[in-house]
Amino acid sequence: MSKKIQQVKIVEGLSALDNQRHFRMRLFIEGICIGLLTGCVVSSYRWILEKCNDMRPLLYAQFTWDKWYNFLFYCLLILLISYVLYRIVKREPMCTGSGIPQIKGILLGKMHMNWVSVLICKYIGGILAIGSGLSLGREGPSVQLGASLAQGISRTRNRSRMEERFLLVSGASAGLAAAFSAPLAGVIFGFEELYRNFSPLVLMGSAIASVLAVAITHIVFGNGPIFSIGMLKMLPLSMYGWLAVLGVFIGILGFFYSKILFMIMDWYDNQKILKGMWKPALPLFMAVILGFYLPQVLAGGDRLADSLVRLQFGIGLLCVLYIVKMLFTMFAFGAGVPGGLFLPMLVLGAVSGGIFNHMLAFIGVTDPVYAPNFVVFAMAAYFGAVVKAPITGAALLMEMTGSFEHMQALIYVSMIAYLVADWMGGKAVYDALMVRRLRAQNKKEEAKEALSYRRVIMEKVVGNGCIADGKMLKSVQWPNSTLIVNVKRGEDTFVPNGDTRLQAGDYLYILSKNENIELLQDMLTETAKYTQEDK
Repeated sequence: MSKKIQQVKIVEGLSALDNQRHFRMRLFIEGICIGLLTGCVVSSYRWILEKCNDMRPLLYAQFTWDKWYNFLFYCLLILLISYVLYRIVKREPMCTGSGIPQIKGILLGKMHMNWVSVLICKYIGGILAIGSGLSLGREGPSVQLGASLAQGISRTRNRSRMEERFLLVSGASAGLAAAFSAPLAGVIFGFEELYRNFSPLVLMGSAIASVLAVAITHIVFGNGPIFSIGMLKMLPLSMYGWLAVLGVFIGILGFFYSKILFMIMDWYDNQKILKGMWKPALPLFMAVILGFYLPQVLAGGDRLADSLVRLQFGIGLLCVLYIVKMLFTMFAFGAGVPGGLFLPMLVLGAVSGGIFNHMLAFIGVTDPVYAPNFVVFAMAAYFGAVVKAPITGAALLMEMTGSFEHMQALIYVSMIAYLVADWMGGKAVYDALMVRRLRAQNKKEEAKEALSYRRVIMEKVVGNGCIADGKMLKSVQWPNSTLIVNVKRGEDTFVPNGDTRLQAGDYLYILSKNENIELLQDMLTETAKYTQEDK
């Protein structure tokens, strides 16, 4: 980006702050476009993956001894798919894995993407990987597809970097909402996991984008919940003690899930045998074998979660399903092909809930009528423990199961699982994946990105108890080349000076270097450790 174009974008970003009503309306209109586009793209993506799931049993029915050549042809097709996935990932490294860590990195100014290339490669690669049976989810790719479409709208309309960040959150929120037909969870995910603070400007685009994206999915798939759990009985308060035990149980499982995931990813990085197309070939042929013996663990696994409520599974089979599903997911994700962790993670939570219900039934402290409750609550808890976004997990399960009257129990068990995993030292999986990717990122790419966005305008909120809370602007040690250009306090907007005393809840519009985004985020959100002199 030339210096002149960059200066024009900065001026446009500053001028947008002078008329925020007009700016909010523009974000709302752009959110409509993002929601409609994301809804169409993600709906087609979901539809193709569901057709692949429908066709897989029919395909395996053709693999008989007298038709051995069908199986041989399928193995050759798997090799071809492995090669195509390898070429896709090599051509566009930003399309690997979930896509959520990449979006987080872009919002922090640490990564950049070519939206056209990512959109095409993620769409095709995700269909090939998940459609072939790999235990990966559609939600991560859907988030990145939505964000890519949002960036496309931003680039074609020549928007400022600040506005592009707002639109990226809107697109990502719409992508998650469309993947699970969960508009509220999409909006909460945008704030809790991506933007990391509340902003009315972000809300303008993300809310309408999520609602419209889900409206498109309802046209295609109907308006029923993703999981066919049925009506859940209200869990009596006398059972909340055991619900807390469930949270502890899931928190421990979630901690070890993250540990084992990164161990397998390290193994992939350090081994010398599986290179090129053979890296994705390993989990693809694992899928071929599991298709004969344990087809329930293939693909995302939403149908397995449904069957846990309708059918009776013994605790031994549930333990086998948990271990195989977990390891298969990790080997598939570690191969670096396009696909997410979200849905397989929820399914592992559902299986864990089934195991926990069996243990309670064994000691005679629960009624079988509450078995579906523990399956649903464990899904939310597993998400809270691994992703460390408990409110998103609770909202997601409410919408995915239609269990809105169980909000209290869902938040309760999610928070306990989150606290247990955090106490054990577990890291938020998408943050850890982002850091891992940044460490492996080529130095030349980092230099190229820093050159592309030398100075940006960003919106940050002064957090309660942060180092800027209650201090004058001139008393805060801001990063080099940082200027506070505007402050929004309630409905009032003004240009500050050095004597302006900041308050918790102030929205700051900051002009700074791209590489300062993460530092400013920490300064304005983390609680300050005041010295006696500060007091």
